[in-house]
Formats: sequence, C-alpha cells, structure tokens
Amino acid sequence: MIETVVFDVGETLVRDDRYWASWADWLGIPRHTLSALVGAVVAQGRDNADAVRLACPGVDLAAEYAKREAAGRGEALDESDLYDDVRPALAQLRASGVRVVIAGNQTERAGKLLRDLDLPADLVVTSGEWGVAKPAPGFFAQVLAVSGAAADATVYVGDHPANDVFPAKAAGLRVAHVRRGPWGFLWADDPVVAQKADWRIDSLTALVGIVQADRRGRHT
Repeated sequence: MIETVVFDVGETLVRDDRYWASWADWLGIPRHTLSALVGAVVAQGRDNADAVRLACPGVDLAAEYAKREAAGRGEALDESDLYDDVRPALAQLRASGVRVVIAGNQTERAGKLLRDLDLPADLVVTSGEWGVAKPAPGFFAQVLAVSGAAADATVYVGDHPANDVFPAKAAGLRVAHVRRGPWGFLWADDPVVAQKADWRIDSLTALVGIVQADRRGRHT
C-alpha cells in the first residue's frame, strides 16, 4: 500500500521559466535563444546545463552562480512559480494519511526557498543539502531513508526519465511519470518510459485517485 509520495521539484512542482530567463539575462543571452538551446539539449538527452555551455563556451557555471548571488540576482522562488495543482494535490495526499516528501536536484538555497513557501509537505530537502544528486543511487538511498516506508510503498514522482523514472525504479520505488515540462512531454509516449513507470499522469491531483485505487486493490 502506498504510504509515501516523494516529489521531484523542477518541472514537477515548479516551472523552470524564471530559472532559465534569469540565466539568460545574467549572461546577456536572448531568452528565446537560451530556451531553444535547452530544448535542443533535452532532445539529445544531455544535461540541461549544456544549453548555457553552448551559448557561452568555457563558462564557469559555479563561478557565475556565486557572482549572481553576490550581486543580489541569485535564485528566486515564489508562489507564481508553482504549478496550479501543487498545493491541492499535496494537501489532499496528506489529508488521506500519505507522507509527502519533496526531494529534487536543487541547491541548498533552493531548499530554503521551497521551505519558505510553506507547502503541505512533511519534508523538503535538496541534493545540495544531501551532497548527492540524481541519478546517483545514493540520492535514492537517501529518499528511502526519509520515506519512512518500504521501497514498494513509496512513489517517486518526476518528469525526467534519466533522472527520475529509471533510477527510482532501479532503487525499487514505484514511479509516476508526469507529463509536463520539456522532458515530460518529449518522453511521454516513449515505450521504454512507459514500461518502467507504474503510472503516467498529466496532473498531480491524479495521484489522489492512484493512492485510493491502490488501497482498494490491496484490501480486496
């Protein structure tokens, strides 16, 4: 029976629009250009940070991140960045007795920004705070450590096949692939992703019905 649902962050809970726009503005790249490059590297299955590297060959991303923070133009996150279904879905899951965890590939600062939003979640943590990032098995070992449930009673929800679906499944978790953001749409109908994911969803609120159906199935 599903006891815990763990959520990825980028393009699962939060739109990445502001993130990429801020990088484009900081580096002096037209927003449309960087957005198009992100799409290109996604289609090739590459790290999305490669979009910045293509636009600015030789760029030191860590150094630029530090400069942005020092200039007061660093990471930002507020209610407008959330997808509309986030609060209702998380609140309904908690009300049904499910433990809700948010755990994605974000910085320590992003973790603080997420917690400041006071989302209906039992725990919010990031790879920057754990010191290990997806798709490393160590990340999903940490997910299970905070889940409070067995792997087959834990669902990981994410949009990215290589970072979310495949490694979570390899760790023994159940997986919901959400069809949003460039990765979610690009691989929505991929047969390999379909085979690995236990569910494919278009809205996070669908998870409430999934949990209810799972409970009914386990009690029949």
